[in-house]
Amino acid sequence: MAAVGGDLESVLVGERELWQEGPPHELFKRLRGECPVHFTERITEFPEESGYWSVTTPEDIHTVSRDFRTYSSELGGVTAVSQVFPLELTRAMFIGMDPPKHDRLKALFQSGFTPKRIAAHEEEIRAIAVRVLDRLADRQACDLVNEVAQPVVSRVIGSFMGIPEEDDEIWARLMNSTLGAGDLDLNPNGIDGVLERDVPEIFERCRKLIAERQARPTDDLTSVLVHAEVDGGKLEEHEIVMGFFLLVAAGNDSTKATYCSAMRALMEDPTQKQQLLEDPSLIPSAVEEALRMFPAFAHFRRTATCDTELHGQTIKKGEKVVMWYVSSNRDEQLFENPDRFDVRRNPEHQAFGAGGRHFCLGTALARLELKVLLEETLRRYPKIELAGAPAYVESPFLNQLKTLPVRLAP
Repeated sequence: MAAVGGDLESVLVGERELWQEGPPHELFKRLRGECPVHFTERITEFPEESGYWSVTTPEDIHTVSRDFRTYSSELGGVTAVSQVFPLELTRAMFIGMDPPKHDRLKALFQSGFTPKRIAAHEEEIRAIAVRVLDRLADRQACDLVNEVAQPVVSRVIGSFMGIPEEDDEIWARLMNSTLGAGDLDLNPNGIDGVLERDVPEIFERCRKLIAERQARPTDDLTSVLVHAEVDGGKLEEHEIVMGFFLLVAAGNDSTKATYCSAMRALMEDPTQKQQLLEDPSLIPSAVEEALRMFPAFAHFRRTATCDTELHGQTIKKGEKVVMWYVSSNRDEQLFENPDRFDVRRNPEHQAFGAGGRHFCLGTALARLELKVLLEETLRRYPKIELAGAPAYVESPFLNQLKTLPVRLAP
């Protein structure tokens, strides 16, 4: 990472070369210490895109997250690069809305995602994890990303959405392709392929689900979207489709990303793994540490609604403001040895956002899935170990592995 030793003013934080082995943590460490709010003047891969401000410390990210009047989710999109979806589609998801519409749409789902409601699904989620792990009974090795994490998270979110199990792989492919569009392994057709192939397929498949729920309402979340009334009217088709996409995408990526990175950390430091084997009551603490160190999404973005100032930097109306959770969660002012995975730390973190209206709806579900997956994997395979080099998704947005080869037993 040659750029880390150079002039910070010239560093382009989101450049692909900096992210080939995951987030550039040494760069973010320098930014936190020398330039906590940093301007990246361009995005080389997307020359028509404007630059953006990088916000790297927990305090400043907290400020941006909670002030929706100054830092809008709706004005310009929610990622540093705006081109994956047309702005109209991004604004159809409540993650791309500002209050009051954001609050009214998100409220439709909040009652179904309370910790108490989610806890009632533990037995079902555990059964899904056990069933997937059972498929490895005669195996000596596997890819933990694609053969364990992916089928588990697909079936869990699929059960909430009312997706037939036989369609899990289809929706997993679509989510991975759209969100990981910059990685040629996940989407050989790139950004153009998202708009020309993936989005039309998502709409076509969703239209069938919408028609089914209109004719025969159920108690799944797709039905909630189809029959919802916001501001006195039904949601339009693109709002239903993008609401569906948001929930499925979040369910697909969040748990998969953090679980796989947590397992990698445990395999790379067997003393930490041994602590969990000897005392499984530490697993909830390990989950929080995994969320701190390996947040599923490296960043989200806001757009300044007016000229403002943050940490001594003047931000102009219309400029992008990118909150880097992969930086704030490793701030040395808050965490001792922040790059060390410590199952006893049980930290506070910003993996689900930093407060405010956009705090993650699926927090309780993600925590439960992570707990169950760690419990069941370690119970069955206490001697699991790395069997090759893991590979990261090449993305400054998705913070996840695309392969994690393991030996299930020595």
